[in-house]
Parts: sequence; structure tokens; C-alpha cells
Amino acid sequence: MATQPHLLVDDGDLTDIALIPGDPGRVDRIADHCYESETIAQNREYKVVNATYEGRELTICSTGIGCPSAAIAIEELANVGVETFIRVGTTGALQSEIEIGDMIVATGAAKNEGTSKRYEAAEYPAVPDYDVLSALVDSAEANDEDVHVGPIASDDAYYAETDAYVDDWEAAGMLSVEMEAAAVFSLARRKGLRAGAICTVDGNLVEGTQKGTDTEDDELPEKAKNNVGRAIDLSLEAATEL
Repeated sequence: MATQPHLLVDDGDLTDIALIPGDPGRVDRIADHCYESETIAQNREYKVVNATYEGRELTICSTGIGCPSAAIAIEELANVGVETFIRVGTTGALQSEIEIGDMIVATGAAKNEGTSKRYEAAEYPAVPDYDVLSALVDSAEANDEDVHVGPIASDDAYYAETDAYVDDWEAAGMLSVEMEAAAVFSLARRKGLRAGAICTVDGNLVEGTQKGTDTEDDELPEKAKNNVGRAIDLSLEAATEL
């Protein structure tokens, strides 16, 4: 198979499992939690690293912002043999009781985006693989993390998330909103592959603490500090079980 045009990787370059943050900078942060790592490729929003964590070889690949770029990553990673995907991201809470620093493991993602609908009708569910979901929940609970398990929303338009959208998501019982999971779940399911997502809460849209309006770090609850680092550890521990 030819070199993948966006990730710039070839068959055999990567492992069977990939942690997929959105931010390329977070690839290095995840790699720093691993025993050893090697950069395989970097192009546009995509940085690809192979690493080893507690004896488990894994790949880390950024997806950029949103479902379109995430879908490209899933397509090309699958083309070179990746079979399991764990999204490691941040998310804005939609329920008042969910605090900054809490962890959310998604049981499904509402398709408030356009990419997955190019692959299938909106009625088809965007849901994670059960084994990946279970491994993430078990990892969080084993580490005494405040983990919320339930449905989330994936949205395309960050700056168009009006009060009406937030109210509707809250009333529907969505735990949080982010920008990639619906495409990740849908594509993995269609390809017979496994996917899941764990996201750390970096703001609460219902409470008015969405990203950009957070309090100073020293005013945040203790669990809100280094929340991304804790989510990374949980996802790596889950990867060792998959």
C-alpha cells in the first residue's frame, strides 16, 4: 500500500492500537508518560509517534480539531493496520454537577456534525466498542477518579454553540460536548474496528465556565489541576488491557 497522504506513514510503521488526542502538542505529552518513544511522521495537524508503556507498544497520533480531520486520521491509521482507537481529549460539561477536572467516558456521541453523515444516515448510532469503554471505566475507577459514564455530543461549530444548543443538550441528558468522537466511533464501527473516548472536563457550559472564562489556576479545585495528565495516565493504563 502507498504512503498515506496526510499521516505520511506506511504499512508496518505503526502498532495495532492508537491513542488519538486532537492537539499535536499532546502527542509529546503522552509520549513523556511512556518508557520510550520515536517520532514516525509529522505533517499539518498530524504528528505520529510510536511508544512503549509498561511493555505495551502503542501509537500516538493527533487528529486536529473536528470530525473532518479526525476522519482522515482514522481512515489512514486503519489503512496501515491500527485496529483500536482511544480518543484522549478535553470536553465542556453540560450538566451542572460535573466539575472541572472530572473524567467523562462516552457511551455514545450525538452527531451534531457533518462528517459522519457523509458515511451514513444520522439514525445510525455513533457508539464506542464495549471492550474499550469497559477498559477506560475500569482504569478510572481503579484510580479513584470522578468518572461520568454516558452520552456526549460532537459539534462542528465551536463559536456557534448558543445558549439554545446548550439548553437542548442539557435537557437531553448529554454529559458534555466535544468535536471528534462521533466520527471516530462511526468510522471504527463501520470498519469492524474498536474505539472509545475518555475526556477531561476543562469547563462547564451550563455554569458559564467554558474554555476561555476559567478562573485562575490557584482558584481551581485540586482535581482540576493536571487533569489532562491524569486522563493520559488512565488511557495508557486502559491500553495495556486491550
